[in-house]
Amino acid sequence: MQRAVMVVADIIAGIAPFDDLEQRHIAQTLEWLRSTDDIFRRAKPATPSPHLVSYVVLIDPDEHGIFLGQHRMAGLHLPMGGHVEPGEHPLTTARREAAEELGITPDFDVVGEQPLFLTRTTTVGRAAGHIDVSLWYLIRGTRTHQYPLDPTEFDGGQWWDLNPEGLPETDPHLPRFVRKLDRVLRVQQDR
Repeated sequence: MQRAVMVVADIIAGIAPFDDLEQRHIAQTLEWLRSTDDIFRRAKPATPSPHLVSYVVLIDPDEHGIFLGQHRMAGLHLPMGGHVEPGEHPLTTARREAAEELGITPDFDVVGEQPLFLTRTTTVGRAAGHIDVSLWYLIRGTRTHQYPLDPTEFDGGQWWDLNPEGLPETDPHLPRFVRKLDRVLRVQQDR
């Protein structure tokens, strides 16, 4: 197993699953990592499938908000993020995507620099049909601030309440992510 793949496997093994589906996604992903060294997208839009993605989820934990952009290719309201480049650490991808798509230097102080969530999703929209293995990193934002999203990728963005039932058309796993995040934030508040 290549060093880059071993690093990703260690990151994924460190994610505490929220539910049975996330546990299955983690197990499937670790099995995939044991079976290949080809985990980075090498040709747009989908080669190889699956491949790694880092989501950068901008939240305001104090005002209970999540910032989502209207993604042009997917046709969904999504967190920012992008494909992990060959040999790139997924956290480096998260930092790069926050700078490129949000124009900010990200602050990972909500839960730290480890991803909170992992999903395996078959994509939709113009690049439909391949599998993204997504690591969900949290960054802190301010709900009163509007973030100017990259217009080549997004048709604007807006804040939404951290309410799994009140989200727009989005990643199918986002409501589960919000539930997991809510649990984590409650534990932090109780300390």
